[in-house]
Amino acid sequence: MDPHLTRSRYSGAVVRDAEDGDAAGLIALIDACWSEYPGCVLDVDGEVPELWRIASHFRQHDGCFWVVEHSATVIGCVGVTPSPQSGGFELHKLYVASTARGAGLGSRLVERVEGEAWVRGGRFVHLWSDTRFVQAHRLYERLGYRRLAETRALGDLSNTVEFHYRKVL
Repeated sequence: MDPHLTRSRYSGAVVRDAEDGDAAGLIALIDACWSEYPGCVLDVDGEVPELWRIASHFRQHDGCFWVVEHSATVIGCVGVTPSPQSGGFELHKLYVASTARGAGLGSRLVERVEGEAWVRGGRFVHLWSDTRFVQAHRLYERLGYRRLAETRALGDLSNTVEFHYRKVL
């Protein structure tokens, strides 16, 4: 159990390595998060098929993926992989259930990514975040991430445009 979670209403929450069997819980979590934003569409098979085998996918990319589980429900997740940019790591798929926000889960998951990057010799962590995810942007900026000028359009069903963030470790 994560000691930081013991002081919250999610005292029974466990942060653990993801398993491929977490697919249904992850898909439900991400779908719920995306549905908070008009126009965000989750097409698992067409756009994010890695959700079906998340642990295997991240292992194949020399990364790690964690879930936060409470009362047999996935309420948070995050992943990390080495970045193509030398010395960097990329944070992926930080999601926290709306009912669990404000309990420090997002911050703890980002810290876990940063810790993994640090242990592996990383000098920075970067991430991409949908321009609509304003609440996430506030979290990243509060944790020391700087929004870069670069954006990217994914050309997906959601017409996603993402901001690029980076933090030097």
